[in-house]
Amino acid sequence: MPTKSFFHGADWNPEQWPEQVRAEDLALMREARVTAATVGVFSWSRLEPTPGVYDFGWLDRVLDGLHDHGIGAVLATPTASPPPWFTLAHPGALATRRDGVRLVHGSRDTYCVNAPAYRAASLRIASALAGRYARHPAVRLWHVHNEYGTWCFCDHCARAFRGWLRARHGTLDALNDAWTADFWSQRHTDWAQVLPPRATQYLGNPAQELDYRRFLSDSMLAAFAEQRDAIKAVAPEAQVTTNFVLGGWVPVDHARWSHEVDLVAIDHYPSSLDGVPAQSAFAADAARGWSAAAGHGGSWLLMEHAPAHVTENGVQRRKPPGMLARTALGHIARGSQGAMYFQWRASTGGAEQWHSAIVGHSGPATRTYHEFRALGETLASEGRAPSCRSAYKKVPFQTGEAGSPAAGAGDRGVAVWFDEVCGWAVGASHLPAPLDYQGVVEGWHRALWRHGYPVDVVPPTATLAGYRVLVVPAAYLLTDESARRLDEYVREGGHLVVTYLSGIVDEHLRVRVGGYPGALRDLLGIRVEELDPLPPGVVVTLDNGDAVTGWTEHLTAPDAEVLVRHAVGRPAVTRREHGVGLAYYVSCALDEAATARLLDGVCAAAGVAPILPGLPDGVEAVRTADGVWLFNHTDEPYDIAGRVLAGGTVTRLPHP
Repeated sequence: MPTKSFFHGADWNPEQWPEQVRAEDLALMREARVTAATVGVFSWSRLEPTPGVYDFGWLDRVLDGLHDHGIGAVLATPTASPPPWFTLAHPGALATRRDGVRLVHGSRDTYCVNAPAYRAASLRIASALAGRYARHPAVRLWHVHNEYGTWCFCDHCARAFRGWLRARHGTLDALNDAWTADFWSQRHTDWAQVLPPRATQYLGNPAQELDYRRFLSDSMLAAFAEQRDAIKAVAPEAQVTTNFVLGGWVPVDHARWSHEVDLVAIDHYPSSLDGVPAQSAFAADAARGWSAAAGHGGSWLLMEHAPAHVTENGVQRRKPPGMLARTALGHIARGSQGAMYFQWRASTGGAEQWHSAIVGHSGPATRTYHEFRALGETLASEGRAPSCRSAYKKVPFQTGEAGSPAAGAGDRGVAVWFDEVCGWAVGASHLPAPLDYQGVVEGWHRALWRHGYPVDVVPPTATLAGYRVLVVPAAYLLTDESARRLDEYVREGGHLVVTYLSGIVDEHLRVRVGGYPGALRDLLGIRVEELDPLPPGVVVTLDNGDAVTGWTEHLTAPDAEVLVRHAVGRPAVTRREHGVGLAYYVSCALDEAATARLLDGVCAAAGVAPILPGLPDGVEAVRTADGVWLFNHTDEPYDIAGRVLAGGTVTRLPHP
């Protein structure tokens, strides 16, 4: 079995099928050049039908069959879905909602991660799997659990939360200070009074809510680490990961978790068919950023995505011809070591029987299977996963028009700052107006992506040196250390773009008084006196003709140059020299065209050019270590650099 090949395959659920279907699946996988199949994700009730009694015979045959066909196994621990016998024996280990209602068995994720019985049972099944299969030749990667992110507010969580708070804050006085507990008479005088943020009369305490998300993230990370360590105790060389699921509802700090996995792996399901290219680029750039910041070199894996459909507002929309390969290769060009799917064969029953699959209910004689098989041929011809890191590796490809500056030697182009913990804070219900933090970040990334700039999405812990331009959107929560690093970045020559609603609160959500954006006020040379979000449908204009919706601010610019004003005269976009760099502030929500024009000017001043200037709308270029990949997301053919790029296709230009 090749160990350096691309990951090309899908989640496979052989326990749902008789032996003859399994045999057909293995033959189809070999035909499609599958190199890896994820198995065991939801098989706990099959593997351990009664407490402490294991049935590994069927999994032995599955892994042996994969190995015999030259296919690697991504072997999962099944702890995302405890079996019915467990929840019957341990009802206190079921998840409890904010309102105190304990959920019942009947879906996946029916567990409390802080319940001792659940943790013990999870460790037991993970250890049993490791003991049996750590040396199996098919196992290429260990996949602990599935999509960590389950919420719970039970008494187990309350006890664990108090312990976590003691470790974080030390004393009750420090906790009361961090939570601004004198507001609404919330000062605690005994640790027993401290509870999770359960359902309450009106608005809850936002600092308590934020700490609880941090606590849940750390609780789940501890559960992951227990299983990881059990596997490595038997096989120290084993590669262990889990699949990150993305979304504001997920109480997991993926940047922090990336230090604890051997390979960053994500699941990605775009929210609209038209948004697939841009949303996929953002997710890939974020995964690469997490990997690089954690010391993994920017390498990562797309563990799941849908092969045939995109669910848009509850409707499954069919992917057009060619999108399967374009999406997979787009992730690979951005550093993924392959492209895995959910799922291999569509289930005949169950809650996800209509989830798209490589082999649908009608069998393999479909466009989806044929496109998947063709992708397998393409990846097999590449031989192995190359070093594809669009902005992390210097490549000798000249960009820009003759005589224009180009990102290249010694720099990494543009970075967009993405802080999931800040997103949790922005999602609080007490802000002056609702704001979709990730949507704002993706909007700035999309403007750069659409214009072809080399861009990384980086967490606050990333190394900033070498980036010519750094965009920091809506950094509402900003620590003193992050503010210091941004100041240093500009002082040493970086070009920083900060947007509205930034630098306002510290890590405990306490407002920095004296004028927004508190932590960055001196760096930017401005003072925001009032936040002025706009009601839906209200549009204001700037003196350059650009339109603004959603968010505005009233600011003065005592130590900054005003580049753009509101039509009424107050500053809208400013710039300040600091050291040998420049710091911009954008106080309002620009539309995409205005955002792109602003970024074009910033990038030009910083000496960053698009990878291939002048590409038609819908044609994307990604610079990698082995060439420039071109993606035509339109139906029209284009002549790009002397090569015809047919509609819906992908090609690669070699470096000159």
